[in-house]
Amino acid sequence: MPGRATAVANGDDLVKAVIALAGPLNLQAKEQVRVARRIWGAVRKIDVVLTEPTTRKRLGIECKFQGTQGTAEEKVPSTIQDIAAWPIPGIVVFSGAGFTDNMRSFLVASGKAVEFSELEAWLRLFFGLELH
Repeated sequence: MPGRATAVANGDDLVKAVIALAGPLNLQAKEQVRVARRIWGAVRKIDVVLTEPTTRKRLGIECKFQGTQGTAEEKVPSTIQDIAAWPIPGIVVFSGAGFTDNMRSFLVASGKAVEFSELEAWLRLFFGLELH
C-alpha cells in the first residue's frame, strides 16, 4: 500500500505521509487549513484537508505523533472534541510507539481516529474508492 513505507519520526513527517498517501488515491490535499477560531480566540487550523475532486467530498485530518511515552497523548481527547466543531467530517490519524495501549484503545473506540498504517483502507471506504 502506498504510504506504508514512509518513515514517520515526528508530527510534521506524519502530515507529509498523509499527504503522500492522498496522491495515489487521487485525493487533493491542503495543509494547515484555517477554519475559524476556538472559544478562547486562537485560530483553529486543520492539519490536512483531503478533497475528492469529482464529488468534492472533504475530510479533515488532525495528525498526532508520539515517539515516546509522555503527556502529548493527553491532548488527543480534546482534539476529538474539537473536530466536532469543524464544518466538515474529521478524524485523528495517529502514529508512534509512545501512545499507551489505553490511549490506542480509546482512539480506536472513539470511531474518530485511525492509526496511520490503517489510513489507506479507511480513506478508500470513506471516499468510495476501489477497495483492495
